[in-house]
Amino acid sequence: MSAPDTELADVVARLRRAMRRAARGADPANPLSVAQLEVLSYLAESPGAQPSQVARALRLAPNSVTTLVNGLATRELVTRASGDNDRRTVRLTLTGSGERAVGAWQATNAAILRGALADLHPGWRQLLTAALPALRELITAIDQLTDRDRP
Repeated sequence: MSAPDTELADVVARLRRAMRRAARGADPANPLSVAQLEVLSYLAESPGAQPSQVARALRLAPNSVTTLVNGLATRELVTRASGDNDRRTVRLTLTGSGERAVGAWQATNAAILRGALADLHPGWRQLLTAALPALRELITAIDQLTDRDRP
């Protein structure tokens, strides 16, 4: 990886961490962990996913997913559905409350980004706007890497 590529990867990783910190600061009363919010967000994108799929996609141990889902089910944010008694066939879906939790988390993140962008010099905003096609391609490339691991 070239020096500019390494620097870009580092900046994107720092942006992700900064967004998580800012979102937690903007919504300190949110009782859900970032891991729980990641599970909810995944289920919003992949309704009916099995716990093993969630574990693979989020790079979590299966027992961690079980613990996270149990907490989310207790809060009535996730439901489990199974056609039989085999735990491996369980499908997870968001409840209405789960969908609202994901929406609130996404709205918090969008507000943080809008606020940060508004504070930038107009020239930097213009450069970021010009970079939107490249950022969209980066997102697509990351999604494709992730999708390779999904069944």
